[in-house]
Amino acid sequence: MRLKLVPNETNIRFLKYRLVAAAFSAILMIGSIVAFGTIGLNKGIDFEGGLLLEYSTVEDADMAQFRSVLGSLNMGDVVVQTFGAPNDVLIRIERQPGNEELGITDAEAQQIAVVLVRDTLETEIEDVTFRRSGSVSPKVSGELVQSGVMAVTFAVLAVLLYIWFRFEWHFGVGAVVALVHDVVLTIGFFAVTGLEFNLSIIAAILTIVGYSLNDTVVVYDRVREKLRKFRSMPLEDLLNLSLNKTLQRTLMTSITTLIALFSLFIFGGEVISGFTAAMIWGVFVGTYSSVFIAAPVLLYLDLPRGSDED
Repeated sequence: MRLKLVPNETNIRFLKYRLVAAAFSAILMIGSIVAFGTIGLNKGIDFEGGLLLEYSTVEDADMAQFRSVLGSLNMGDVVVQTFGAPNDVLIRIERQPGNEELGITDAEAQQIAVVLVRDTLETEIEDVTFRRSGSVSPKVSGELVQSGVMAVTFAVLAVLLYIWFRFEWHFGVGAVVALVHDVVLTIGFFAVTGLEFNLSIIAAILTIVGYSLNDTVVVYDRVREKLRKFRSMPLEDLLNLSLNKTLQRTLMTSITTLIALFSLFIFGGEVISGFTAAMIWGVFVGTYSSVFIAAPVLLYLDLPRGSDED
């Protein structure tokens, strides 16, 4: 017997669309994996290695002039952007190869590149001041990739243990499936869009894991509450009831978060654009997975009734 919800409350049959949602998510995940394997990620200097140089100008920096001057040096991929104030300039240059025939080592090639950039900019652009330079070696980049993968993996495993101890293993599996879904789709998003993938994106993925988990735990708390109150209610109806009870909270949290993120994306500048793009995508997929992935998994696993004694 189906529970008749209060007329002025939402009564959306979310689980009615679980097969459509599962097929849709499967297509997106397969597409993400294929895109990652074929297109790959546009890995930034954090992962590939390269040079970082900071400059400042008296007036607002002319980005077009900086790009024109640096482009004439034929040093490969060069990214010029402002950070902080409009007169602060961050230059990122791909790692320069050494030359065995000329006896130039890899380290010496980086030093030569820094000197060349400094001399050229100071000659071509007025009132420009060099602040500092740095580099990221390929070895360090490889270690960063490994650390990033381990951080995401440990986060997901920690979530599994947390949910398992707080609820039951069925909830833990549902939460991890939803988190893996969100992470895979986020990586696919970056593979398809070609946005730079760097350490800030790893931070964004971990933040997405936390956001999605929080949303999922709210739903699971309500499911556990309804399990104790309505022990004879069909599980599908109980899950629908729980989702409808948390719908207002889910929508308000997502909308207010998106307002802040879109503001950062539009006005925050290029430096944080990748991070905020990842977070915007993560809020959408995290909200979606909490409703259409985490909850239906409990139905597929045939969540036992009357297991809580409180």
